[in-house]
Amino acid sequence: MDGTETRQRRPEELVLPHTLSPGRLSAASEDGPLSVSESHVVVLKPPGSELSRETALSIGLQVIVPFLFAGLGLSGAGVLLNYFQHWPVFVEVKDLLTLVPPLVGLKGNLEMTLASRLSTAVQATVVGLLAAVAALLLGAVSREELDFAKVELLCASSVITAFLAAFALGMLMVCIVIGARKFGVNPDNIATPIAASLGDLITLSILAFVSSFFYKHRENRYLTPLVCIGFMALIPMWVLIAKQNPPIMKILKFGWFPIILAMVISSFGGLILNKTISKQQYQGMAIFTPIICGVGGNLVAIQTSRISTYLHMWSTPGVLPLWMKQFWPNPCSTFCTSEINSISARVLLFLVVPGHLIFFYIIYLVEGHLVPNSKIFVVFYLLASLIQVTILLYLAEVMVRLTWHQALDPDNHCIPYLTGLGDLLGTGLLTLCFLINWLLRSEAELDGISEAASGPP
Repeated sequence: MDGTETRQRRPEELVLPHTLSPGRLSAASEDGPLSVSESHVVVLKPPGSELSRETALSIGLQVIVPFLFAGLGLSGAGVLLNYFQHWPVFVEVKDLLTLVPPLVGLKGNLEMTLASRLSTAVQATVVGLLAAVAALLLGAVSREELDFAKVELLCASSVITAFLAAFALGMLMVCIVIGARKFGVNPDNIATPIAASLGDLITLSILAFVSSFFYKHRENRYLTPLVCIGFMALIPMWVLIAKQNPPIMKILKFGWFPIILAMVISSFGGLILNKTISKQQYQGMAIFTPIICGVGGNLVAIQTSRISTYLHMWSTPGVLPLWMKQFWPNPCSTFCTSEINSISARVLLFLVVPGHLIFFYIIYLVEGHLVPNSKIFVVFYLLASLIQVTILLYLAEVMVRLTWHQALDPDNHCIPYLTGLGDLLGTGLLTLCFLINWLLRSEAELDGISEAASGPP
């Protein structure tokens, strides 16, 4: 420093009034002093605010109960998926399994971002249809054929599931946030896990029963097309009502890309699930997929919401605080500093191993015959979970900074990408765990056979 440069202090060092005006400090230059822009205003809350008072213990105490509650819901979703996979409709229409991650993820992407209910209705209908199309295309590419007889069933099931799940869970999210505010609890810590836990159960159940209904009435050629046409015909009505509120219309105009791209990413995870779930070496894959994907998605959604709230407190959209200017921060600064976001990242990462051990034990008690009893599998499973959550938490820090710099809302633009990526990472890493466990077990069995054959007669 040449003596003329002013250092912008970190939040814990600041002793400021509620507002800093008339201008905001612009980006710092290494070659000169900071300049003041009259066209911007930063509103800073004092260091005694709610977020800055949080400690690792307070964060952990608020997160752990909804986290465990969400894990119970995810465990139930895994048991349900393992049960549903044997239903005739899932056996005959394999692409339904490809729909599971994107539809479950779509529910989370729409409800975790707390978008308007009317814009959600439009997005759920359209993206539900696109999810079915993506599942069909991925299935056609992998099998090198397209079964047109199943197209209508997939599309109708996907649209109805997305619409009903989004509507029910949207109302649930509003109730959770209002209740959390009344009890003085940070909604960032509890809303997303609870919605995700119940959402997975509700979404899977709706998909299973709706698709089974259409499968039983597959002789009626006009049923599924009429359902699809009917839901698509409702879209103009939702749009006309949404036009009455400009903020809702803004969400409807510009909120498509994150949701659709997240759906595409999740669909690749669904394709992995589709190709592995029925094979003997991947027995139990259906049970653990919702858990590993859901836990990772829940934790990264919490962290994303917390960083977004932090930026809303200490800056304005389009301008990052000086201590967050670097778009690609050192991973050590993400997990190993005394800043509140780093503390919360450590707390969330610390929950991964004990949380998964609890959920693993619950699954073992319920479906013990389907759970690999190898200690090696448990170790690799926990390692895969840690890798998944570590990557997601770091990417959350990066993506929130990038979207905030572009004056975009991180909640609406980051959570869909991160949960979709969590589905893909979780499914892929879980597949590797089962594959490694199967290879090691096969090698041990071959060694045992060789020793028995070479032994004395």
